[in-house]
Amino acid sequence: MIRVLLAEDQGLMRSALAALLALEDDLEVVGQVARVADIVPAVQVERPDVALLDIELADGNALDAAPAVRSVQPDCAVVFLTTFGRPGYLRRAFEAGARGFLVKDGPVEGLAASIRLVHEGRTVVDPELAAAALADGRSPLTDRERDVLAAASDGATTKDVAGRLHLSEHTVRNYLSSAIGKTGTRTRAEAYALAQRNGWL
Repeated sequence: MIRVLLAEDQGLMRSALAALLALEDDLEVVGQVARVADIVPAVQVERPDVALLDIELADGNALDAAPAVRSVQPDCAVVFLTTFGRPGYLRRAFEAGARGFLVKDGPVEGLAASIRLVHEGRTVVDPELAAAALADGRSPLTDRERDVLAAASDGATTKDVAGRLHLSEHTVRNYLSSAIGKTGTRTRAEAYALAQRNGWL
């Protein structure tokens, strides 16, 4: 049996996925969580073979959990199943050590087959998303520019962002200006929206 952990914050979707996967003779859903904070503890307890993670959960971005999952359970294959088929997310997922990236509108038979493939050590990627990622290229933003842009996304002042990130206001202004320039936008709000749309944040 292939042991599967599900991370999905929408209860109905999570239950439906678990029920559909349970119909497969060789798959067993051994755990279900709704928050990023619960992923690693569940992996430690359940020891799944495959962690099937939604990217955007209620308390954060599950992309950040992938390295920790692999650290506590090196043999666990991480697969991202998401509504957000963004090329930037795909690149970040594989940089974090994922073995699969699928969008939610695919057939359940394809999902089950993908779980089996990653369990065998193969890599699976939604083909249309892979093509888009190759066409779009990498994020132009540095890690620090991403951090500052994300911190400013709620309309926070430069002073507020500086306080949150323990930077000077001058440094924050420089990072925001650089991010706006690199994204070819006019304002921090436009830069954030573009970066979010492309999965760079």
